Amino acid sequence: MKIPRRDFLKTSLAASTAIALASRGVAASASASGARDYYELRAYRLKPGASTAGLESYLAKAFIPALNQRGVKNVGVFTELEVDKKAVTSKPKADTPLWVLVPHASLESFVSVSAEINADAIVQQAGAEYLNVPKASPAFERIDTWLYRAFDGMTRTEVPAFSKAKVPTRVFEMRDYESHSERAALSKMAMFNNGEISLMKDLGMSPVFFGQGIAGPNLPHLRYITCGSDLAAHLAPWGKFGPDPRWVKLRDDPQYKDNTSKNTARFLAPTAYSQI
Repeated sequence: MKIPRRDFLKTSLAASTAIALASRGVAASASASGARDYYELRAYRLKPGASTAGLESYLAKAFIPALNQRGVKNVGVFTELEVDKKAVTSKPKADTPLWVLVPHASLESFVSVSAEINADAIVQQAGAEYLNVPKASPAFERIDTWLYRAFDGMTRTEVPAFSKAKVPTRVFEMRDYESHSERAALSKMAMFNNGEISLMKDLGMSPVFFGQGIAGPNLPHLRYITCGSDLAAHLAPWGKFGPDPRWVKLRDDPQYKDNTSKNTARFLAPTAYSQI
């Protein structure tokens, strides 16, 4: 049966309008619910032997207070550690980046902070030494930045009690899992969502965040941080993780085969002004 052109146009327009309204409704609902965090991770790359005094003063006295004023909390700042797992000892690692983790409740927060924070007069005053550094002696060589979307299995930053209390011996471990294809990266993320995250929590590994890399270098990859009140407390659950039957089942599941091509682990110590 042939539909009159006028009726066809009316029907098409109505259908298109319904789809558009439904899409807007879903988007508005997702926005209103504040479903998940977005994470900005910065690596301030320094020249060998360079002083971090100006940069750290800026982060502690200008950048983090301005973030807090904008509703951005739990900002982490870390230096790298060299760890001897057998001896359960650690020492500062020389000439590594200074890592800064900024949890955002929305993409809008990430955009506004990145674009506007250093134009703030209060930030400019508090961070003058860093912002007005001479060309001959820059505060850093370059800044690498990644943007991450929180996993379905852990949509918000979780800061354990010992970290909130700023226990001075606390240790963090940041892992970056690269994949050979974008589909494989999704598979590894699903592996975490479908059991790996809950296993880590059950074993007391105190995960802070899990993020899907959506912008930045070395994509596709995901990244996460776990921690302990001290190095021994952090390493102990990892010893239980490998032989745990729940992990063995996940590891041997064919749907997750070959989903990781490179795993980089970094041990981190929080700075005195880190909020994590």
